[in-house]
Amino acid sequence: MRRRGRAHGGRRPLRRLQRVRLPRLPPLLRVRAPGGHAELPPVQDPLQAPQGEPEGGRGRRRGGHRRPGARVQHRRRQAAAAGAGRRHAEQPDHRGDAARQDELREGPRRRRGQQHAADPADHHRLPLRAGERRVPDNQRLWPRRPLVFPAQARPSLPCVRARWSAKWDEKKEVSWKERMDDWKSKQGILGGADPDDMDADVPLNDEARQPLSRKVSIASSKVNPYRMVIVVRLVVLAFFLRYRILHPVPDAIGLWLVSIICEIWFAISWILDQFPKWFPIDRETYLDRLSLRYEPEGEPSLLSAVDLFVSTVDPLKEPPLVTANTVLSILAVDYPVDKVSCYVSDDGASMLTFEALSETAEFARKWVPFCKKFGIEPRAPEFYFSLKVDYLKDKVQPAFVQERRAMKREYEEFKVRINALVAKAMKVPAEGWIMKDGTPWPGNNTRDHPGMIQVFLGHSGGHDTEGNELPRLVYVSREKRPGFQHHKKAGAMNALIRVSAVLTNAPFMLNLDCDHYINNSKAIREAMCFLMDPQVGRKVCYVQFPQRFDGIDAHDRYANRNTVFFDINMKGLDGIQGPVYVGTGCVFRRQALYGYNPPKGPKRPKMVTCDCCPCFGRKKRKHAMPEGAGDVGMVDSSDKEMLMSQMNFEKRFGQSAAFVTSTLMEEGGVPPSSSPAALLKEAIHVISCGYEDKTDWGLELGWIYGSITEDILTGFKMHCRGWRSVYCMPKRAAFKGSAPINLSDRLNQVLRWALGSVEIFFSRHSPLLYGYKNGNLKWLERFAYINTTIYPFTSLPLLAYCTLPAVCLLTGKFIMPSISTFASLFFIALFMSIFATGILEMRWSGVSIEEWWRNEQFWVIGGVSAHLFAVVQGLLKVLAGIDTNFTVTSKATGDEDDEFAELYAFKWTTLLIPPTTLLIINIIGVVAGISDAINNGYQSWGPLFGKLFFAFWVIVHLYPFLKGLMGRQNRTPTIVVIWSVLLASIFSLLWVRIDPFIVRTKGPDVKQCGINC
Repeated sequence: MRRRGRAHGGRRPLRRLQRVRLPRLPPLLRVRAPGGHAELPPVQDPLQAPQGEPEGGRGRRRGGHRRPGARVQHRRRQAAAAGAGRRHAEQPDHRGDAARQDELREGPRRRRGQQHAADPADHHRLPLRAGERRVPDNQRLWPRRPLVFPAQARPSLPCVRARWSAKWDEKKEVSWKERMDDWKSKQGILGGADPDDMDADVPLNDEARQPLSRKVSIASSKVNPYRMVIVVRLVVLAFFLRYRILHPVPDAIGLWLVSIICEIWFAISWILDQFPKWFPIDRETYLDRLSLRYEPEGEPSLLSAVDLFVSTVDPLKEPPLVTANTVLSILAVDYPVDKVSCYVSDDGASMLTFEALSETAEFARKWVPFCKKFGIEPRAPEFYFSLKVDYLKDKVQPAFVQERRAMKREYEEFKVRINALVAKAMKVPAEGWIMKDGTPWPGNNTRDHPGMIQVFLGHSGGHDTEGNELPRLVYVSREKRPGFQHHKKAGAMNALIRVSAVLTNAPFMLNLDCDHYINNSKAIREAMCFLMDPQVGRKVCYVQFPQRFDGIDAHDRYANRNTVFFDINMKGLDGIQGPVYVGTGCVFRRQALYGYNPPKGPKRPKMVTCDCCPCFGRKKRKHAMPEGAGDVGMVDSSDKEMLMSQMNFEKRFGQSAAFVTSTLMEEGGVPPSSSPAALLKEAIHVISCGYEDKTDWGLELGWIYGSITEDILTGFKMHCRGWRSVYCMPKRAAFKGSAPINLSDRLNQVLRWALGSVEIFFSRHSPLLYGYKNGNLKWLERFAYINTTIYPFTSLPLLAYCTLPAVCLLTGKFIMPSISTFASLFFIALFMSIFATGILEMRWSGVSIEEWWRNEQFWVIGGVSAHLFAVVQGLLKVLAGIDTNFTVTSKATGDEDDEFAELYAFKWTTLLIPPTTLLIINIIGVVAGISDAINNGYQSWGPLFGKLFFAFWVIVHLYPFLKGLMGRQNRTPTIVVIWSVLLASIFSLLWVRIDPFIVRTKGPDVKQCGINC
């Protein structure tokens, strides 16, 4: 009986397995149950056809593969019943065994393609013998076939199952966690391999662990065609220049040479401006995740503190009411009050600014609780009450209307007090200003006065009308003495850095111009989503916001909004190494302004070899100094300690122990043992005029000296150290300011920017030469910085190119020879690529065509006026040492009678001479060319079209300038129109009669006909 069962159940299945070429099973799968006489039934491999079917198909049967007979089935049922009786004594899982027995009985009868209702994969499993159990799928080890265990191997089957399941679950959980941690570290969720990057107090909530911001790539359907057109335009430009160089104009070689030089310069300038826009990106922030991570319920806020800087000079040109609105918007910002400190720098030491700030502090006690109670936007009262919207919409508080009316009355009274101070300051007393306590004002002499610091609101006594704490408000006026170089705005900002480091020492700083108020109360939170991000925040030196402006007419005649730069160029730079610093609306990391390098992440080790084989790896450095030990420091504590032992901190940061100590505190804060009186005394010391002597201030620390545009230079130094910046464009504009909408003021402002770029170009920080040593500045980022310093020099070829159409019309010559049909394709392709580039830029950036066209027009207007004077003044300063001063552009608050009255005000300046000259000579050239064509007949109209096209190109670009000369739109002087028509008519008649530029030969042309004519 036993031999028969063994021969029937053991050998025959093995022959079956050999016939279908299956590997021999391990011994574990052929264990015989003790006391049983039956062994494992034939094994069905999951990769083969089911039992009872041939390998070739379903319909055929193969010899020896018959269904099991009734005898075999009866024997199996008896063995199963005996095993079930034994398992009943051990209290097994009857439901599972019964289901398996049913499966065993019905399994051989299933056809391929029929699936069981409980488990579709059961028809691939081995049938169970008596006294055996099947391992669940989720606990199965290799091999993937089911493992069968004997019943006698363990004393208790439920105990074995529980022990095995617990052991395997533990191992599986550890393995799963390791895999998930590895995946999250690769995805940047957990902050990489460095555990210090993760905050220890991060909540365990999954939402709080998510990134605080993310990059949003521009759709490929918008960017890829844009890049293709750029490449096509570059190829067409190369063919165009090749054709222009190889086909000179013999009878106008001078005009041809000038045009070739101009076109080559324009091509280089276009490359420097275009390719930094190759990788434009957008960004999104998650303010809810920031709150979950750093503002846990029932606990103090973990958000970092921020020091806000507001700078002003002359209160008569920068109205105190505008500065007061900026300060009020800062004090009412949506951020923890104990984390906000506002510092106002009065570089003019004006008593008017001091008294206006005192009135602002008193009004803030009423304004701040009103803003936070009702959540109004914006939180600058002048602009909030001037909104032309229904303030009752979406307001359900019954007391809102009453409180709003009361607050508006309070603000009107506040404006009366400020205007009274301004009227009083118009006439300076002979003995100077006297303060309320009877002492003379220390700043009566604006060029010789001591340093002044006044804390108006603070943590000790600054509370609003409801008893809530208010942010700190500090007035600062640095010391000025004759014989010292004060470095204008850059010196004032560096003084604010030192004062704030001594008094509050926040790890982040936000600087604003006095006319830029906070339009979005969550702007600081938007910046913290980047700066406090555990993964990428430590390498971000600053977060730049776009500049938006109020009080500009809808047409924006002089491109004051500068939308093309802020919505196209800055987005492109954000995809490389970050946007440039534009002077306002920027949140800085204090450690980056101190000249420290960004933290270095883990790098893959490089192969180091000896000097014997120079072909592989890199050579060992002998006596290598730590990176950044000479000019910059490190941001980690160990590197700071090493740096402290190698250099003199007092020589680097100045003679102030309190300030030097604050520079080593990366997380900010003031020592708790310091007294307020001692801190104020130290703060007065750090703003003395001689504090920066023989230090690195202005050279490697803070705002960099050497240029009027200290903002570009400061951001450039940070990028050269390896920092990156971020461009943040929230849906609601973060900051808004006022722009000089008058033509003369606008040109003076552009002159200041261009002069600063020329100074940087001739300085030791020129992007053409500086920053190659460490290799931290990316090439496309360098292209952008080079473009910001050489763009004023484009005025020279632009002025010459705008003059060429008039010269060609007046002389009858042209800068190009007669072209063939094939050559004309280059010109057509070039113009089409120019238009296609502009259209695709507007498509992915969202800039309107009107804004793009205004930018193109003012590029020509500013290029032939302000940029030209900037180049001349810059060369005089570098070569002859003649220093030039710029005029602070006046910030107009507007007139109640006419919102844009300042737009049409005409102020004559020397900057208007070059564009006016270009307009006149091109108009004269057009009149002369048309008159000459009428006089000479039909054959002269063909060459005239090319000349007229270039002349009209110049006139159309200078059209906004022409409207500015005429004054108010609805009051164009009639006498100007009459004289223009009269002069044009007289000149046309004289030109037809006299024609002084073209000498006409009488008789036949000897060159063409010879002597036989």
